[in-house]
Amino acid sequence: MATRQRAVAAAGLAGVLLATASCASQDEPGEDEGSGTTLRIATVENRDLVRLRELSQAYTSEHPGVTLEWDTLEEGRLRQQVMTDIATQGGRYDIVTIGTYEAPIWAEREWLRPLDALPADYAEDDLLPTVREALSHDGTLYAAPFYGESAITMYRTDLFEQAGLTMPDSPTWDDIAGAAERLDQGDVNGICLRGRPGWGENVALLTAMANAEGGRWFTEDWTPDLRTGAWTTALQRYADLLTEHGPDDATSLGYTDVLSLFQEGRCAIWVDASVAGSALVDPQSSQVADSVGFALAPDAGQSVRSSWLWSWALAVPESSDDAGPAQEFVTWATSTEYTDLVARSDGWANVPPGTRTSLYENEEYREAAPFADATFASIEESDPEQPTTQPVPYTGIQYVSIPSFPSIGTAVGNRVAAVLDGSVTVEQALEDAQWVTEKVIAQSERTED
Repeated sequence: MATRQRAVAAAGLAGVLLATASCASQDEPGEDEGSGTTLRIATVENRDLVRLRELSQAYTSEHPGVTLEWDTLEEGRLRQQVMTDIATQGGRYDIVTIGTYEAPIWAEREWLRPLDALPADYAEDDLLPTVREALSHDGTLYAAPFYGESAITMYRTDLFEQAGLTMPDSPTWDDIAGAAERLDQGDVNGICLRGRPGWGENVALLTAMANAEGGRWFTEDWTPDLRTGAWTTALQRYADLLTEHGPDDATSLGYTDVLSLFQEGRCAIWVDASVAGSALVDPQSSQVADSVGFALAPDAGQSVRSSWLWSWALAVPESSDDAGPAQEFVTWATSTEYTDLVARSDGWANVPPGTRTSLYENEEYREAAPFADATFASIEESDPEQPTTQPVPYTGIQYVSIPSFPSIGTAVGNRVAAVLDGSVTVEQALEDAQWVTEKVIAQSERTED
C-alpha cells in the first residue's frame, strides 16, 4: 500500500476509533466445544436476518449445549455498537454482522478471527468470487457472507403496460427519467429512491450514480475530485427525480421505508438493493407481488452501471472467548444446509441471495425468484477495484474503503439532503463536499507525519 494510502487508511474524523485489538483465546472449532456455551450475536434488523434468528432454533436443537442471545439493531446503531465493542476489545459479542466495507479494514487491524478452518463440506469455492474477495484480507476469508446484493431496477409491470411503456433489460437513466415522468400520478410516485442522509443511504446511491457518469471520490494521488461535471450531473439528476417525481418526504426515507412504499403500491420505479426482490414478490407482505419486474441498474451511456456490491456477513471478533463454537454457528448460518432450511420453511424465493454459484444453478430457485438473473448478473460484473471509468486509488463501489469514509459520507449526505429540501444548490453542496473531504485528507497527512 502506498504511503499516502496508508495515511488515509490510518486516520479518520473525530469519533472514529483507532484502537488495535490484541489476541484473545485461540480456540479452534471442534465438535465438543459447544457444551454450556452462550453465544452473543449482534445483527441488523432486516427481513433475512430476523428470519435467521427465528430459524436458529433448528441449530440449538441439534446443539443443546449452545444458547444464542441476540441483539437485533437498526443498521446505524448496529455499526456504532459493534465498532465500539470490537475496537476497544470489549468482548460483548461472539458473532457480529458486518459488511464488505468493514471486513477487510477490521481484518487488517486484527480485530477479526480468520475463517481459515472451514470444513470441506462448506464448499468455500462455491462462494461467488466477487463477494468472497470483498470479505477477505490477504486471500483469507474473515467474514462469511449471509447474503449478497447489488443494485438493480425494480418496477411495476402493470403500470408500464397501462402506459404503453417497456422497461429495457439494461436501462439508462434517461429511460428511467422518462418513465418516471409518465407514471407519476395520483398516489403513485414515478420513482422512489433513498433520500435519508448517510454514507449507507443517500450517499451510497449517489456514489453509484456518479460512477456511471465517470465520477470518482479521489484522483490517483488522493486528491478529492467532487467538483466535476460527472458529480454535478449525477446529483442534479438525483435531485430532479426525487423533487419532481418522488415522495414528498424523501429526505426521511431510507431503504426500509422505500421498501414499504413499494410494497404498498406507491412507487412505479425503484433503483436499490437486489435483496429487496424477495420482499416485493411475497404476497404476504407486498400488495403488488404479482406485478413486479426486474432489470439491471441504469447506466449513463458509458461502461459502468449505477450498481454496487454489498454483503451482510457474519464474523467472529478476536475478543470472543468462544471463537470455536461461534465459528461453528457462522458456518451453519451461511451454509447450503441453512439455505435448504429456509426453502423448506418459507419457499425458495426467500433464501438468502447473492452468495453461492450453486444457488444460481438451481432451477427451483430461478423459477421462484424472478429477480435472480438481474441479481446474479449485477454481482458478477461488480468490480470494487475499478468502480468507475477513471482510475482510482481505492477499492469500493458505493463507498471508499478507508476508515474515515463513514464520517465523510455522513457529512456529504447531509448536504445532499439539503439539495432536496432546496436550502442549497447542487453546486454549493458539491463545494461543501469537496471541502470536508479535503479536511479529512489533510488530517490524515498530519497524523502520518
